[in-house]
Amino acid sequence: MRNVLLVLNIIISIVIVVLILIQGKGAGLGSAWGGGGDMYQTRRGVEKLTLRLTVILIVVFFILSVLNLFLRS
Repeated sequence: MRNVLLVLNIIISIVIVVLILIQGKGAGLGSAWGGGGDMYQTRRGVEKLTLRLTVILIVVFFILSVLNLFLRS
């Protein structure tokens, strides 16, 4: 059981890193492909989805880490 949790933790951590790198530097996905936009805009569509997915995966990662801590054998 502990090995399964460790593998899940590793997979989720890799996905979190990829999602954070996709999000860019505060300008959103538009700037990643050359779209400038100097004014502030709310997150929409794919940007909103990646942000929410990142937050959910971070919470799941935290829960799995705590479970791993308590399931030491």
